[in-house]
Amino acid sequence: MDKRIPTLAQAVADIPDGATVMIGGFGGSGAPIELIHALIDRYLATGSPKNLTVINNNAGNGHVGIAAMIEQGMVRKMICSFPRSADPKVFTDRYLAGEIELELVPQGTLAERIRAGGAGIPAFYTPTSYGTDLAKGKPVAEFDGRSYVQERWLKADVALIKAELGDHHGNLTYRMAARNFSPLMATAAAKTVAQVSRAVEPGDIDPESVITPGIFIGGIVEVSDPAQEEDLNRANAYYPKVTA
Repeated sequence: MDKRIPTLAQAVADIPDGATVMIGGFGGSGAPIELIHALIDRYLATGSPKNLTVINNNAGNGHVGIAAMIEQGMVRKMICSFPRSADPKVFTDRYLAGEIELELVPQGTLAERIRAGGAGIPAFYTPTSYGTDLAKGKPVAEFDGRSYVQERWLKADVALIKAELGDHHGNLTYRMAARNFSPLMATAAAKTVAQVSRAVEPGDIDPESVITPGIFIGGIVEVSDPAQEEDLNRANAYYPKVTA
């Protein structure tokens, strides 16, 4: 099955209002900037999708990527570990104004909740957050004399991720630390779309090098020179571009 998608616009065309969207990346490392911006373009043209729940390691920086989605009013709720990172002004302003919800999740717990969603495990226990506000209202159990907090899986309607190589069947490799959350998210979403730096022929990727098998991927779109969030922020970039 050929899973190539010709354009970024087509890659994000089916995401509905109210969807839960996982977005790969650890800060800018592995962030699918072009897919995010294509989703913003669609929203500006059609008014959809809106009221999104976004799952990511953080809540965006500057005025690009996830921060730009929040700035445009597309995001109803963030589920993340670090809502305050390098330049979190957009999220902070919206949150203090009561315009966006936040579910704060410790980073290891976030990764495990996503992994559990992909593995079909509805809940698990962790000592992380026991005795803190984050554990309020959650079931607690004792194992071997230690208290553990029950955490529920995380699943999504769509995952948007960034990979290095992708063949026509959707098999993916990642570039170093850009791998981060993306392989987990690909398993936990009903549909995963990956932007790849290079689309290759089936057989061009050594099977031993495949990180995400194509069975988890709904489509790939080639972005040969992807933007880096930190570079955009150092240039004081805005998306969409601010014009005088």
